[in-house]
Amino acid sequence: MPLESINPTTNEIIQTYQEHSDNEIEQSLVAADQAFSRWRRVSFAERAKHLKAVAEILRKRKEDYGKLMAVEMGKPFAQGVAESEKCAWVCDYYAENAAHFLSPETIPSDASKSFITFQPLGILLAIMPWNFPFWQVFRAAAPALMAGNAVVLKHASNVSGCALEIEGVFRDAGLPDGLFTTFLLKSNRVNQLIEHPFVKAVTITGSTAAGKAVAAKAGEMLKKSVLELGGSDAYVILENANLEEAVNTCVTSRLINNGQSCIAAKRFIVVEPLKEKFEEMFVEKMKAQNIGDPLDVGVNVGPMARHDLRDELHRQVRRSIERGAKLLCGGEIPKDKGAFYPPTVLTDVKKGMPAYDEELFGPVAAIIGAKDEADAIRIANDSVFGLGAAVFTIDVKRGERIAAEELEAGSCFVNAFVKSDPRLPFGGIKQSGYGRELAMFGIREFVNVKTVWVK
Repeated sequence: MPLESINPTTNEIIQTYQEHSDNEIEQSLVAADQAFSRWRRVSFAERAKHLKAVAEILRKRKEDYGKLMAVEMGKPFAQGVAESEKCAWVCDYYAENAAHFLSPETIPSDASKSFITFQPLGILLAIMPWNFPFWQVFRAAAPALMAGNAVVLKHASNVSGCALEIEGVFRDAGLPDGLFTTFLLKSNRVNQLIEHPFVKAVTITGSTAAGKAVAAKAGEMLKKSVLELGGSDAYVILENANLEEAVNTCVTSRLINNGQSCIAAKRFIVVEPLKEKFEEMFVEKMKAQNIGDPLDVGVNVGPMARHDLRDELHRQVRRSIERGAKLLCGGEIPKDKGAFYPPTVLTDVKKGMPAYDEELFGPVAAIIGAKDEADAIRIANDSVFGLGAAVFTIDVKRGERIAAEELEAGSCFVNAFVKSDPRLPFGGIKQSGYGRELAMFGIREFVNVKTVWVK
């Protein structure tokens, strides 16, 4: 069976792609290993020139890529354009900072000289999801390439067009042949890539189940891995929050990328004195969203990426209602074609419901009441996930303390929605994975931290 890209707005097949054969994969891995052998000896300044050229192409073609993302996975056009710009930013960031991040560090010891140097590992396998089809790839590839590694990409099958375009960006920017390669193949062939002796490390962004499978195989092969997995981000709204600001921020975060983001707000934990008013304002804002074709100007909620994902989200909503959650808006599959699901709000959500225990990967919000600050923090941390979290309060010092010391997540924000930024480390704890991307921490994940001791 070939790979298919299907427009989730119209249900039409955009294009079919043949999987790469085992022989093609072997030849490409040999070429990647040869490219790595040369690239590792290229100066940071020379690598940076190529990454700067990549950034220039991304900005030049941002509208083309915005359209491609809208057609292949339903992302609103303006968000796709912004995604391409963000990819350019991360390329510029590492082009400008890699030499500093990986400069040797002298460490006093009983040696005449002792220092740490950071050396590339080889070929990095990047297994990437469909929801941010450009950003997820570039935030892994930019630091890996600037560190001197080669990259092979196994992208989600439904965004094969994006995967090939990304390979084209690196090619058009003048990177050596083989240094960045896209493989078109199904998930059941990932293990053969991890097992290949030329592949030295693996990074994955995806579901917790996929991450566990990749981590198990990487562990079996004793290969370094970084996992950025699912999340059920909790946003704590305290009794002294600026309610209008909190509602606007929470709705924006819940609906980014049609609700299909690991770090989208998913659980809204509201201290009881504010709960009723929060629900009223939140529902009004969710109902006011402009839903439709993601290529249309003004549309901010497009279809979900696939019908099976939409149908599974609906089952989670129905099971939560059956177990006592109250539906405030949405919750019905539209009769029109396309993988659309309306912005939906559930309240009185409790432990034992899918809306409490599981990740809702779509435009569905779960509102949970809390007695006070301590109870809200307890509920926020009562999750197998730990990717992002936020707290809303006009007492900034209070919010800072809660974010820094109380909330169990890799990224905790105060009076703002959680987002990734090239300058800040990004990643999760618990079932949300391990390791970090971005900033200095990200580029140091896939290098040999080598001690050199001189008598």
